[in-house]
Amino acid sequence: MSLESEVDRPVTHRRTARVLLIEPGGRVLLFEDSDPSAPGAPTFWITPGGGVDPGETLLAAAVREVAEETGLRLEPSAFRGPLAERTVVHAYSDKVAVQSETYFAAAAPGLEIDPAGLTEDEQLTVIGHRWWSLDELRLTDRPVWPVGLADLVAVADAPAHWPVLLSVAEESTVPTNHFAR
Repeated sequence: MSLESEVDRPVTHRRTARVLLIEPGGRVLLFEDSDPSAPGAPTFWITPGGGVDPGETLLAAAVREVAEETGLRLEPSAFRGPLAERTVVHAYSDKVAVQSETYFAAAAPGLEIDPAGLTEDEQLTVIGHRWWSLDELRLTDRPVWPVGLADLVAVADAPAHWPVLLSVAEESTVPTNHFAR
């Protein structure tokens, strides 16, 4: 996929592992994130997860990211999936990231989250976290990424439906207009 942007921003490509952490009541954990270099841009809600390090498997990245971002130390066997895959463009005021995302699910053993392991960059952008019900996800007018997350959470316990192929998307605070052409 080529990417052209009217705004001169560096473009990076990366592979990521994202995780649907689902508590026993069926709610999913999301982080409220922001683009601090775009004052006034709306915040958005995202699943835990992040980049795959060199030599790391997707599952190992999912385990590591959950531990870093939530403080939850889960065994690899606690993760289900891959549930879904997609390519997404995240354009911010200072950069464009084209990500190949793979989604996993894991049961969260409790509601206590300790985000002390967030990276320095994440500490600048992450505002907070909360648990969302499927109804809340379906009814909110706030940006939740990926779009259609409630439907993905709904199939987390249905391996016959995996992997869900999510469409290519742009979820940006400063859009590239790549998909409007």
